[in-house]
Amino acid sequence: MEEERRRVVRVLVVDDSIVDRKIVEKLLKNADGNFEVIVVDSGKKAMEVLGLLTKEENSSKSGTSDDGHNKIDIILTDYCMPGMSGYDLLKAVKGSDCLKSIPIVIMSSENDPRRITRCEASGAEEFISKPLKTADIIRLKTYVRPPPEEGPDASYSASAVASMENPKSAGTKRKRSIEEDMNGSSDRQSRPRLARVTVV
Repeated sequence: MEEERRRVVRVLVVDDSIVDRKIVEKLLKNADGNFEVIVVDSGKKAMEVLGLLTKEENSSKSGTSDDGHNKIDIILTDYCMPGMSGYDLLKAVKGSDCLKSIPIVIMSSENDPRRITRCEASGAEEFISKPLKTADIIRLKTYVRPPPEEGPDASYSASAVASMENPKSAGTKRKRSIEEDMNGSSDRQSRPRLARVTVV
C-alpha cells in the first residue's frame, strides 16, 4: 500500500484556456496524490505528446514517441477546444491499440447531458463540471491502472491464465500428442509428407 501511494501519476492536462490550465495544474500539484503534470493547450499537441501525431509529418500514426512523454497514466481534457475537441481526442486515444487503456476524464463548463452520454459511451471514465475541486482531483487516481507485470513471471502467469480459461483445449492437445506417438509409424505412412510443416 505504501509503494502504491508513492507511485508518481503522470497526468496530461489538455485545455485551451490558460486560466483553467493554471487552476488544474495548481490543484494537481497541491493534492496529496504524487502527480506529475504535463500541460498542453490543444488536442493536437496532446496527440504529439502521446506519439499519435508528429510535428514533422503532421499525420496520425499508432506508434510512440522516442522522448518517453507518451507514458501517460491519465488524461484530463477540456471538452470544447478549437481545432480538435476533447471528444475528438478521446476517440483518437481509444482508437489506438497502444494507448486505449489510458483513462480519460472530460471536463467542461457546460453540463450537457448529451455530451456526458456521448463521452461515456466512447470510453471516458468521467465527465467533470468546471471549475474543478480538490475532491475531483483526488478521485483521478482511482482511475489509474496498475502498471503491467514484466519479466518471465508475467509470461508464465499469462499462459497459466489461458490454460485455466480453456483447460479442455490444452488437455486435447496433450492427448492428441500421446496418441500420435503411440500410433507413430502408421500415421506417418498414411499422411502426406510436407517439407518443414507440422500437421496438427
